[in-house]
Amino acid sequence: MPTNEIGAVDFRKKNPEADGRGVTIGVLDTGVDLEHPALQKTTTGEDKIVDWVNATDPTNLIDLIYDPTFVVTTGVTGPTFERRGRTWTAPAGDWRFGQFDFQVAGSDDDAWGVLYRPADGTVLVDLNQNRDFTDDDAIGDFGDTRDFGKFGTDDPDTPINEAPAFVVSALPDVFRGTVHIGLDTHGHGTHVAGIAAGNGLFGGEMNGAAPGAKVVSMRACHNRGCSSAALTDGMIKLATDLDVDVINMSIGGLPPLNDGQNARALLYNRLIAETGVQMFISAGNSGPGINTVGDPSVAGDVMSVGATVSGATWKANYGRDVDYDRGLFSFSSRGPREDGGFKPDITAPGAAISAIPTDQEGDPVPGAGYGLPPGYGMKNGTSMSAPQATGGAALLLSAAAQNGQKVTPTQLRTALRTSAEFSDDLTALDQGHGQMNVGAAWKLLRKDLATDELTVTAPVCTEQSDKLVEPGFGRGLYNRCLPGAGGQKAGESKDYELNITRDSGGDAMRPYRVKLVGDDGTFSVPRHLKLGKGEETSLKVTATPDAGAHSAVLQLDNPRTRGVDHTVMLTVIVPDVELGGGDTSWSGSGEVPRAEARSRFVAIPPGTESFTVEMSGVAENSRLRWTAFTPFGPSGENVRGHCYTNIPETGNCNALKRTYNNPIPGIWDLSLDAASSSPVANNPYELDVSMTPAD
Repeated sequence: MPTNEIGAVDFRKKNPEADGRGVTIGVLDTGVDLEHPALQKTTTGEDKIVDWVNATDPTNLIDLIYDPTFVVTTGVTGPTFERRGRTWTAPAGDWRFGQFDFQVAGSDDDAWGVLYRPADGTVLVDLNQNRDFTDDDAIGDFGDTRDFGKFGTDDPDTPINEAPAFVVSALPDVFRGTVHIGLDTHGHGTHVAGIAAGNGLFGGEMNGAAPGAKVVSMRACHNRGCSSAALTDGMIKLATDLDVDVINMSIGGLPPLNDGQNARALLYNRLIAETGVQMFISAGNSGPGINTVGDPSVAGDVMSVGATVSGATWKANYGRDVDYDRGLFSFSSRGPREDGGFKPDITAPGAAISAIPTDQEGDPVPGAGYGLPPGYGMKNGTSMSAPQATGGAALLLSAAAQNGQKVTPTQLRTALRTSAEFSDDLTALDQGHGQMNVGAAWKLLRKDLATDELTVTAPVCTEQSDKLVEPGFGRGLYNRCLPGAGGQKAGESKDYELNITRDSGGDAMRPYRVKLVGDDGTFSVPRHLKLGKGEETSLKVTATPDAGAHSAVLQLDNPRTRGVDHTVMLTVIVPDVELGGGDTSWSGSGEVPRAEARSRFVAIPPGTESFTVEMSGVAENSRLRWTAFTPFGPSGENVRGHCYTNIPETGNCNALKRTYNNPIPGIWDLSLDAASSSPVANNPYELDVSMTPAD
């Protein structure tokens, strides 16, 4: 678990009492295992998991159909009654009965009887499965009573826990009485919690980023997925009712229009502003194409976290060798937002060995050369990078509390963005501001951090830019239009005008340094700018691109404030070839280093019936693939399987030739990535693209 790569380990050594103590992390996920040894106590001996809440709602039809943990009850009267073809014994009085079906190792019966008494909210579960509730203790609400139950009986002679723990919560007004059984049957939420706040994993050999922090588990997902209602209601409850200080959500998806303006994204922004609770959300696993950053991490005030991976992690967790110290996982979603907005914000390591439910067998990477005991697994994804960053933020909030400071979400975001380590080997689209650096962020936060508030409006030209809130304009410069339809050709210079307004501070003019970070020579800007309060001022950006994707971070920095005041993403995409007008084919070649990705861009004109991509020149045993991403951002593939060359597939994907019918017109991103397991260090390829115009 490479928490050292964001500086968390060094920070805790230098600030031993700022290890997350005094901070509560909300984990919106699949739930958290109540009995995992690393999630029992904080470093100060307090209970680690302070609440366990369910966000799904049986009155929402989707949740009722897909969430199997609701027990809908019907009225019965003790001391005996008949239900489900069996005779049950209950304490005297009026009750409601239901049955929870759940398979447990070592149990011959998967049916668990549940009793609920509306008069006082008492819940009984027939844990010994003798169909007699009179010998079962009531299980109260976990947040109030710390009560939980266990299904089955653990065998102390085996390393696995055969008796998974669960909580209950009663919903008296739903169908006259519904009981929720809460446990992490998936493992994702437990893994995430271990990364952010685990204390004493492997018996004390390692920790999560903030081992002193507490955790509130908000279960919004299960083995069958997550509903939008649960992700909305759960986030509202976490931010407003449960006294959390920072929230992790390792969940998201990629809509065709990811401009951060849907209802949930706007709600998340509002929650952050009104509650002071910052959210960290995974950027998504829809890469390596551009404009693939996922919702709801596209919300403007959310910290969207991409997934990096170091050479050391490749070796330790996967048993594989790569030729870089730090790279980006090919699956990590790239920016920008559809409106050019700056996403992802930062990166953090996206692979970790962490906690999983103790009733699950150890889950290492097959063939990597190590085993894992029950309750531990290796997972990768931006789901893992987000809790790394959340735990790092918990350290900063803990240090601020020790220092008597109150840190606002704006200050926290500014410190993290300003202090992030930008890698010259990655683009701004890949990494945003760069890798999180806890120690550098604290140097900014330890003194009062105050920056100017600026609003930037920039031109956007994409196949969907007419759907933006202000058609043709957004929060960053983004041009992906076809040449001749507003886009650029290779070698052609074009001027873009950004309109900037200072929204805070006094009326006097203020000077700003203007700087480009990560520019490959495409962009040029003036070095200085002056802004008056409330006055719109223009800044000219000139782009002279070659073929390919070009991006940079534009910094606007008042030298009298601490931290960079505002950053803007600059993005211009120029196709390698523009098909049409008699030119119906193109060939290109190159190579892709192991565990890295490269893109070729093809302009597909309106009225195209189909286009075909064929790959050749692949080295013997090379594991290489391409993924075709549409001009809207999401993948345009309609196949099953990973689709690498020289890896046997069970799906229907042809790794060497595929046709795309009725393609969306615009610039397609043919992203090539070489598997980390490829025996070839630099994987050569030749691509041939041919189009069929409509009749």
